Amino acid sequence: MSTASQQIDSYLRGAAMLRQAVADMTREQALARPVPGRWSTLEVVCHLADFEPVYADRMKRVIALEQPTLLGADENRFAATLAYHDRDLDEELDIVDRTRSQMARILRTLPTEAFARVGVHSERGPRTLEQLLETVTNHIQHHVKFIHEKRKALGLK
Repeated sequence: MSTASQQIDSYLRGAAMLRQAVADMTREQALARPVPGRWSTLEVVCHLADFEPVYADRMKRVIALEQPTLLGADENRFAATLAYHDRDLDEELDIVDRTRSQMARILRTLPTEAFARVGVHSERGPRTLEQLLETVTNHIQHHVKFIHEKRKALGLK
């Protein structure tokens, strides 16, 4: 089992992992949907940038409040209505970087027992701060594999 410090380090590495996954892609490549039925790379990055503040808010609420309600969100509604193909890739990556940097700074101030604090997700039930951190840490890793799939379909390294 990893320590909180190791988990926070892994959380921070996610932003660099995402930047590396999209490195050297042109706007046209980022907008392409080379895998039928899947989001474009830009849509994936926008999804991640939209949900980083959501996850950060959930963690902040668990840190600051007693068993707060954590609202669920529909990623497909976000993608359908938030102009993903009109957004700027670098700006979206910066949102991920800045959100993770700020949140990591907060998390590093906490005593170990704070990671057992609980919030109640409106769809998934009780979630500890440790579980929320693990979920958001894995979120980028989960989606980067789809970016690699797109890169391969586009003939990119």
